[in-house]
Amino acid sequence: MGIRRLNHAVLYVRDVDRSVAFYGKVLGFRPVTQFPGAAFLRAPDSDNDHDLGLFQVGTDAPGQINGGVGLYHLAWSVHTLTELAEYKRVLIEAGSLVGSSDHGVSKSLYAKDPDGVEFEVSWFVPRDKVTPEMEQSGPPRPLDIDAEIHHWGNLVGAL
Repeated sequence: MGIRRLNHAVLYVRDVDRSVAFYGKVLGFRPVTQFPGAAFLRAPDSDNDHDLGLFQVGTDAPGQINGGVGLYHLAWSVHTLTELAEYKRVLIEAGSLVGSSDHGVSKSLYAKDPDGVEFEVSWFVPRDKVTPEMEQSGPPRPLDIDAEIHHWGNLVGAL
């Protein structure tokens, strides 16, 4: 018995149409089902029925208190560092990127959606290339995507 992976996440959002547009433009998610006040989106390379559910709660709904109990962030992975670099460009263009980190075994970008929900887009070093030093790399370091692409090339990461 064991969990295989996260199948989907569901978020309460202030405006479903705005969130559908954001996740579509920035991450390439596409609606599979949509009706007033709700939408179910699938990531471009996913085989899930849906990866993200969105339920509208209205423009007056309070946001999550930073550092309070609740969801910190969602995380999605990409196949290559080249894709991660392209997401960095798109996230910057959208005014959404809030940070990046090198975690040794993964390289991550952090961004926020229009409601302030944080999400991560990561590339994971292939499992057969992970060293014990990488697994115990300590605190995150600044991410230099160009240097990582130079080191790893367009290697498909662990998903």
